[in-house]
Amino acid sequence: MFIDFFEALKQKELKVTLSEWLTLQNALDIGLCENSLTKFYYVSKSILVKSETDFDKFDLAFEECFRGVREKTEVSKNMMEWLNKPEHQQLFEDKLKQQMNQETPMELDKEEVETKFKDRLRDQDSEHNGGSFWIGTLGKTSFGNMGGNLGGIRVGGTTGYQSAFEVIGARKFKDFRDDRIIDNRQFQQAFKRLRQFSTKLDIPETELDIDKTIDKTCNNGGCLQIVMRKPRKNSVKLLLLMDSGGTMIPYSKLLNELFQSVHRSNHFKDVKTYYFHNCIYSKVYKTPECENGDWVDTEWMIRNLDKDYKVLIVGDAAMAPEELYSKSGNYRGPNDGLSGWEWLTMLRRHYKKIAWLNPKMATGNAPWREAETAIKGMFPMYKMTIQGLNEAMKILMASR
Repeated sequence: MFIDFFEALKQKELKVTLSEWLTLQNALDIGLCENSLTKFYYVSKSILVKSETDFDKFDLAFEECFRGVREKTEVSKNMMEWLNKPEHQQLFEDKLKQQMNQETPMELDKEEVETKFKDRLRDQDSEHNGGSFWIGTLGKTSFGNMGGNLGGIRVGGTTGYQSAFEVIGARKFKDFRDDRIIDNRQFQQAFKRLRQFSTKLDIPETELDIDKTIDKTCNNGGCLQIVMRKPRKNSVKLLLLMDSGGTMIPYSKLLNELFQSVHRSNHFKDVKTYYFHNCIYSKVYKTPECENGDWVDTEWMIRNLDKDYKVLIVGDAAMAPEELYSKSGNYRGPNDGLSGWEWLTMLRRHYKKIAWLNPKMATGNAPWREAETAIKGMFPMYKMTIQGLNEAMKILMASR
């Protein structure tokens, strides 16, 4: 059993050393877990997990190995996909407000709900929304999510009345992972790494230099000597270029969160944001709609935004090869006689620091992603996860 657990941890890419594993065995030998699976969970987690980013990986491996011992009701992958309905969230919130103002939702007996849930779980073979019998969303049963009853079993989804006596399919630590697609909060945290201060500014010395004040005061026999310095200002200038439309439509919300995070941040001296469709050509657009005429010349952008700007490109690089290589392969706006590859080359030559984030990057050199593979050779490209964004920040902030 424990060898299977060790292998499961490895499969989840949790780095467990032999020393840590032997420490866990010793903890078992001296009785720290007291024949309790719950205590074994916490003891093994405290020994084997070194970072909160691995909590979710550990929980997945533990559930995989010990779910039979825990006797938890297992929900299939298909069931979780049926119940994943974020598009229903607004409808649910409206319904929730209406019910809270008008009536108290029905509450059922815990044992009765559990019995019915097991029966439905055994018999259900399709998705259901808005019903009163099966496990689903927006319904009147006490199992599923976004439904109208108190005291039920929530399966996936988000909390509403906050009254469920059991939650199945919830992964409490998935937001801590560094390999998941990022959201606004994680964008904000990652962009802190882009802070770079400079005192090479022609401004008055208005900030107290505590260290030098202490040194000079001590050297002056304890008589206070105030030393002032120029305040440090963030010197980072960011150029954000985002692919919009087409295959990037499913990521519109993610791109909006990135835009909001960048412009709410106080970590930059200057931020410029432009959009493109599939590839950068002779025009970059002012808005994500990429409307003809609502653009600026790419040459103008390069000429007016100096080489000290750090460039972050966001796009899936999913385009036909001719859109990258042909001088007439652009389906959105003019090329001005150059291929997309040539425009990207011009960008690379001008700016010293460029990184590319891809929300659905293919693994390896996938033959069906020829354009993506080519662009990977031109720019450092990372998957749009917390880990990927952190790697991109390292590239942008590198001294060389």
